[in-house]
Amino acid sequence: MRDQKKAEDIASQRVQLLSPLLADGLDAAQARQIKAGICQQTGISERTLRRYLSQYRKAGFGGLKPKGKGQRQSEDAIPSNIMEQAILLRRQVPGRSIAQIIQILEWEELAQPGQIKRSTLQEKLAQRGYSSRHMRMYAETGIAARRFQKKYRNQLWHSDIKYGPYLPIGKDGGKKQVYLVSFVDDATRFVLHGQFYPMLDQVIVEDCFRQAIHKYGVPEAVYFDNGSQYRTKWMFRACAKMGIRLLFAKPYSPEATGKVERFNRVVDSFLNEAALEKPQSLDRFNEMFRVWLEECYQNKPHSGLEGGLSPDTTYRSDKKALKFLTPETIASAFLHCEERKVDKAGCISFEGRKYEAGLSFIGCTVNVIYDPADITELTIEYEGHAPWKARQLVIGERTGKRPKLPEHLQPQPAESSRLLTAAARKNQQRKEIQAPAISYRTVRKEGADHV
Repeated sequence: MRDQKKAEDIASQRVQLLSPLLADGLDAAQARQIKAGICQQTGISERTLRRYLSQYRKAGFGGLKPKGKGQRQSEDAIPSNIMEQAILLRRQVPGRSIAQIIQILEWEELAQPGQIKRSTLQEKLAQRGYSSRHMRMYAETGIAARRFQKKYRNQLWHSDIKYGPYLPIGKDGGKKQVYLVSFVDDATRFVLHGQFYPMLDQVIVEDCFRQAIHKYGVPEAVYFDNGSQYRTKWMFRACAKMGIRLLFAKPYSPEATGKVERFNRVVDSFLNEAALEKPQSLDRFNEMFRVWLEECYQNKPHSGLEGGLSPDTTYRSDKKALKFLTPETIASAFLHCEERKVDKAGCISFEGRKYEAGLSFIGCTVNVIYDPADITELTIEYEGHAPWKARQLVIGERTGKRPKLPEHLQPQPAESSRLLTAAARKNQQRKEIQAPAISYRTVRKEGADHV
């Protein structure tokens, strides 16, 4: 199972690597320039890049998974002292390539020739945040942004989170802040989905994203800022599985997300009006927002659109066909995976609930596959076993008979104590080692009767 998760992570990384080459309208010269830039940044060869591109076009996300089980690299694949020196070399000259760093380490006799593989060092530096891309990202200076607009709908979606007002939605009647998540189409300024949520975490982004996809299909690309709610392992995996290019704005560049930021400023007018109504629940607040969105934004003329058309009219009159995925594909892309340890009762704890995993897995750490939108039933996976379903433990009024332990957990009878036998053998060896090789009591001086 860990091999499978590792393969999916690698495939996700390769999709993001190829994303600049998947844009429509690239001519041969532009493609060559982009390929050269990718090879320079990552250290991979152009031949490898062409192979990845061919595999993706033939088999999609699955074609980029490594073939075979592969070998897991141990944590100490590169000794810590060598790793620290490699990081120091990268920090001293951020433009140094992986090959140059390895060459310096070998010349300084810190590493033996051939001891460090380029791919391994590249992976370890990326894990520690010292890849060439990371170093360049924070070294580049900002420049003035120029306006741009995609040609057709669902070519690019923007998303952002806006802090909302405090509403009386707590169990004790206290007020709690709500947060707006919205997805806006770049070409038409159409809001694909927007909703206020009572918490601030990645779950609210996933829910809003999922509803937008169900209603309007999948986009070619999505563009986020660098918030922790967007830059998650789940987001990389989900977008890769659905064939969506995942793009992030450069740090400290708010102008890059100007369209959704502009929409957020328009939402301020709704918040001013909603304050007069004094809504007493989040459901009522979202219903008010839905009506306002339809009448005061989606169907109103937009100054940023040609001819002053409304976002709704522009989106629905676009001739670009929408791309919808099957419910099974979407459900698979939105699944989460976490690890849990099975307790002595054969159960796992998940989201404050108990689920029966089975007595055969007591003390084992299993993978829990689940849909955040529905955790009534979980899928449990463990290496060497077929996945199985686990439902929430129901505690009845009466106790039930304790199930019989599996045979492999039963006590094994023994005829004697292996510990005491081994200890006696060890003790005898110790005595033989400590016995003096020469007895001085038997040594006498020549011609003397005494020692």
